[in-house]
Amino acid sequence: MQQTILQGEKIALTKEPTPDKIMQIGMGFWPSKALLTAVKLKLFTLLAEAPKTGAQVKEQLKLETTQRHVYDLLDVLVSLDLLKREGLTDSAVYSNTVETDIFLDKKKPTYMGGILEMANNRAYNFWGNLEEALYTGLPQNESKLGNMQFFPELFKDPAKLQEFMDAMSGIQMGNFMMLISKFDFGRYDTLADIGGADATLSIQICNRFPNIHCINFDLPAVAPVAAKKINQFNLSDRIEVVSGDFITDMLPKASVITMGNILHGTDDEGKQMLFDKVYEALPEGGAFIAIENIIDNDRRQNTFGLLMSLNMLIENGNAFDYTMSDFEQWAQQAGFKKTELVSLAGPASAAIAYK
Repeated sequence: MQQTILQGEKIALTKEPTPDKIMQIGMGFWPSKALLTAVKLKLFTLLAEAPKTGAQVKEQLKLETTQRHVYDLLDVLVSLDLLKREGLTDSAVYSNTVETDIFLDKKKPTYMGGILEMANNRAYNFWGNLEEALYTGLPQNESKLGNMQFFPELFKDPAKLQEFMDAMSGIQMGNFMMLISKFDFGRYDTLADIGGADATLSIQICNRFPNIHCINFDLPAVAPVAAKKINQFNLSDRIEVVSGDFITDMLPKASVITMGNILHGTDDEGKQMLFDKVYEALPEGGAFIAIENIIDNDRRQNTFGLLMSLNMLIENGNAFDYTMSDFEQWAQQAGFKKTELVSLAGPASAAIAYK
């Protein structure tokens, strides 16, 4: 029922409340799992080769369910604007959208499905324990050992290590590209990317700015993965791979220090410790860039950043994502002179502190 309410000269229309939004959010794991499953099946990679019928999809992906349920999955993805379709059921032909063709075809360099693969293989099940995490304050991942300790456990398996590297590259690719377009790295001669994974950021920066030299700093298990990717881009003379632990070791000195999704992985004390280490490693005029899903200061808008903070509870226990006001406080305490916030792709930003 719709009501008309007179307010002076203004007419306001009010509607009866409906449960639509509650149901959409509460059952949000249904469409999420449909997309994650399609990525794991490499459905979008298959359709990038050529449009397919539902029967062809069933046969080529070796699906043993009924043809009707194959149509259900494909048509769910159509309804979510993740696939295109001509025809219906037996006469239907399915193809990728522009976005899924660019970002979910595993054979393309723009593939960002690594983060979705990790979400399906790891985070999906861990998030089922959110209640336990809130009750106990303990991580719910592979190790359940506490702050940042899951990395050594995760990296014991080369396949999981590669999956994690692909995930980090996938989730940050758009952010890195936008950061490079907005921040002039050409003003600096050296850069150290702390927790640099497979050196994706260093590679992109070197390709854009010919005079800068980079250090990719990460755990020893990551070094071969980073070196392999650096060699593929013929940048071994400009990107040095350095192994270490940013929690226990000193950071390499450079005129710019970057961290992508690193600060949010530790607690308040750990964040301040990292700020202090970065300040010590930078020269006067140097810049510290943290690429994260910075939560808006009013904590109302960046839903993804807030959810990522809950994800840090699940992964690391007392770790959390933060606002720009938080960043400014840690920077000021470390001695930095000024800060700025640069918007990146989607919910992400670059929080920058200058020495």
